[in-house]
Amino acid sequence: MQVIATHRYARISAFKAREVTREIQGLPAVDALQQLGFIPKKAAPLIAKTLKSAIANAEHNNNLRPELLVIKEAVIGEAPTIKRVRPKARGSAGPVRKRNSHIRIVLTDEVPIVRRSDKPKTSGKAKAKKAAAAAATPEATPESNA
Repeated sequence: MQVIATHRYARISAFKAREVTREIQGLPAVDALQQLGFIPKKAAPLIAKTLKSAIANAEHNNNLRPELLVIKEAVIGEAPTIKRVRPKARGSAGPVRKRNSHIRIVLTDEVPIVRRSDKPKTSGKAKAKKAAAAAATPEATPESNA
């Protein structure tokens, strides 16, 4: 089941907020919330607030446990830009564009949670042996068959 939460008209540039959402894409929701606490960007608390809302929606509306939720997609879209002017030299004026964005987070419980600690570890020696074995086997060439 998918759960969606949106924060519309957030006062941050979409370009700046996308940096943070790239970091949490595909993570378990609880781990992503912890990671957002350590990201020193203005977008991190805004995205964390939206993620908390999505988790609350999942718990309250669909009776899902937060430990099972994974961030399926975290999308930052552009919202209407507020246009202002700034005084410039010799009586002229320059444009100031105050950019806004829409934050949308989709959680799902359909994707299995895989953490780095759960994956089997292969040592560097095992990778080197596989590469050496692949290089040692002679490949059939058209000249050798003729």
